[in-house]
Amino acid sequence: MFADKKSFKDAYLEKFAEIKGTPLEKGTLWDKYHTLVVLIKEEISLCRAFTNYVHHQKGPQQPGKQVYYFSMEFLIGKLLHNYLINIGIYDIVAEGLKELNIDLADLIGEERDAGLGNGGLGRLAACFLDSMAFAGIAGHGNGIRYKYGLFEQKIVNGYQTEVADNWLKNGYLWETRKPDKAIVVKYKGQVRTEVKDNRLVFHHENYEPVLAVPYDIPIISYENLFLINNLRLWSAEPLSSELDLALFNQGDFTQALSYKSEVEAISNILYPEDSNLAGRELRLKQEYFFVAAGLGAIVRSYKKSHGSLKNFSQGVAIHINDTHPALCIPELMRILIDEEGMGWDESWNITVDTISYTNHTIMPEALEKWPVDLFRNLLPRIFMIVEEIDRRYRQYILRRFLNGEELLKTTGIIKDGQIWMANLAIVGSHSINGVSKLHTDILKKHMFKDFHRIYGYKFLNLTNGVNHRRFLLTANPELAQLITEAIGDEWISNGNALKDLHKFREEPAFLEDLAKVKLRNKEKLAQIIKKEQGIDIDPHSLFDVQVKRIHAYKRQLLNVLKIMALYNQFQEDPNSVDGSFTFIFGGKAAPGYHYAKSIIKLIHAVAQKINGDPRMKEICKVVFMENFNVSLAERIYPAADLSEQISTAGKEASGTGNMKFMMNGALTIGTLDGANVEIREAVGDEHCFIFGLRAEEVIDYTLNRSYKAWDQYHTNSILKEILEQLNSDSLVENPQEFRAIYDSLLLYNDEFFVLKDFPAYMEAFQRATEHYGEPEKWYSSSLYNIAESGRFSSDRTIREYAHHVWRIRCRRVE
Repeated sequence: MFADKKSFKDAYLEKFAEIKGTPLEKGTLWDKYHTLVVLIKEEISLCRAFTNYVHHQKGPQQPGKQVYYFSMEFLIGKLLHNYLINIGIYDIVAEGLKELNIDLADLIGEERDAGLGNGGLGRLAACFLDSMAFAGIAGHGNGIRYKYGLFEQKIVNGYQTEVADNWLKNGYLWETRKPDKAIVVKYKGQVRTEVKDNRLVFHHENYEPVLAVPYDIPIISYENLFLINNLRLWSAEPLSSELDLALFNQGDFTQALSYKSEVEAISNILYPEDSNLAGRELRLKQEYFFVAAGLGAIVRSYKKSHGSLKNFSQGVAIHINDTHPALCIPELMRILIDEEGMGWDESWNITVDTISYTNHTIMPEALEKWPVDLFRNLLPRIFMIVEEIDRRYRQYILRRFLNGEELLKTTGIIKDGQIWMANLAIVGSHSINGVSKLHTDILKKHMFKDFHRIYGYKFLNLTNGVNHRRFLLTANPELAQLITEAIGDEWISNGNALKDLHKFREEPAFLEDLAKVKLRNKEKLAQIIKKEQGIDIDPHSLFDVQVKRIHAYKRQLLNVLKIMALYNQFQEDPNSVDGSFTFIFGGKAAPGYHYAKSIIKLIHAVAQKINGDPRMKEICKVVFMENFNVSLAERIYPAADLSEQISTAGKEASGTGNMKFMMNGALTIGTLDGANVEIREAVGDEHCFIFGLRAEEVIDYTLNRSYKAWDQYHTNSILKEILEQLNSDSLVENPQEFRAIYDSLLLYNDEFFVLKDFPAYMEAFQRATEHYGEPEKWYSSSLYNIAESGRFSSDRTIREYAHHVWRIRCRRVE
């Protein structure tokens, strides 16, 4: 791209003058960042022609198979830093800018995290896009361009408050608007049927149109500039931009602008509050919006090169990331039947052969269901198709199984006045995968056991992975350099090569260097915490970190109870607490999830108590890092010593934060849940700290209702003291502040077994602190984790999807 720093400097100065028209020294930091991104984007565009050639190697009329990954979230974070490394020009650009008196780090700091996701679901999707490009797969993302993202978290007096994440305030320089590629999405109205040429024809009339306008973001992977994929995000706009001038002039300004506001609301925020009917309808609108727009564009592109959709599934793979895009199934059926004139059976075969589905949750509230009346009113033609899918499925089950009626009670698509989207996804896909071995086993044996009996051949496990180039190479450059100096740079392209680090586990000099890298990363995080919160923390203390979405099953509460127990122990006998600890939390609670918000308040109350006690100054600090996002995560993971992965066994599908911590040398303290099971298999009990109930025990307790939380209260004096503190004014003035938490544990019988696992958790934490007290052993374990983390690279996961699900060959371009 740039041969040397001189060619970069010349191009940069020329581009700055062209864009800004002022001398460089008069430009703002934003001006300089803007120029750099525009310059990089223009260079990238020069490679697009070659990308198109790679994607169409079989000739202009026969493009290679394309994968389209539909997801409600794409948590891509900031791109500039990552792309400069992937392109291979980071050093050239940094040195060139330095000679122009510009610090590249300052320009990277100007970029805002894209507000396109919330947690693991969106970050996984972003990792997968990178790994598809790296593997040479023509794989593209399809989602929504949220104007205000999820929300920006602000902590006020210990309470979470939400403000709009105005991440597009200055535009988004990486995107390109494509108005000529817009798609009309149709809502409501009526469906008229007629018989034409001996077949039923369906006409959607009097519908409410919405224009879906695409914005494209290039996906560039490591040293593979000539294979650039695409993330397409759709923005909702009015079909007509004309103002109702008559209403406006009458003074009815709100009504004059109501149509525009109603349309734009579709792509305003991620996961709008859905506790009311309007919110439910908006969520369903969103899901159909990006499905209909995405499929419309895919079909249009495919027909342009093939003419017919007869062999659609041979050229296109559509993957739905959880149930949000499950409407791909009836929408593709609608296109094939209504627009292409195909019969039902042919359309169904193409649809099933094209679509694959990843399940990401076993939490009942996360399995989407839509009221029939709402669905029918908003999507009349799609409802007709879903109804017919359900009817034919029921006929199939009753013909094939003697106990068909019983099977339909759990597997029917339309039942109890609801449309069950996971059931639709399973029936209408050729592949259904879980995201860890344990999760997949639970799907097969419990959650979808009847479906597994019917469609056993569809189910498989594909354990999640994360982009090690993003979360190790880019996020932790000092560790990356230490690794490369030791074993070479093959690990960057092949995560499994990290296993070569095992030979250094008994070398004191290398372990000392590893410890120094960790300490410097902890010092950097300590500086951030000091700057943002005014809290002094000891970088030599054990950094015990839990950063993830706040939810009852993720059990941030268990962690807080541990800290309270530690403080109570110190109060009774200061000499009984060995070591120094920094407990770091981060994560957002859904706006309507009041229980999770109470957990955040509790964390802050405990933090205020402990941090304000001068006796604890050298012993313990508690920190909650506000507005957790990808950029903050990239600073936290390299600094962590202990990775808290303590969800109730059987509730976390996989987890990906556990893998990112592992790659950066943190040791896991966790339950045998999700991918923790596979982390333990990789490193052994010597190098992680496993505790608590197993998934089968949780299931057994739940089914038999044999667990009694009060037993834990009465038999464990430590727990009893903590629980009484929750129900008093010892932490805050209002003794009822944490009553909901107290009641959840005792009155409602501790649904997520926090009290049951508490003793084992405390014992595991004690083992961890003792291990940390022996630095050489600790860093030998840290290195063991790094060495075994390559198996959790998303490159491995994508190769498995390509082979087992999408039926496409990886072909990396060198």
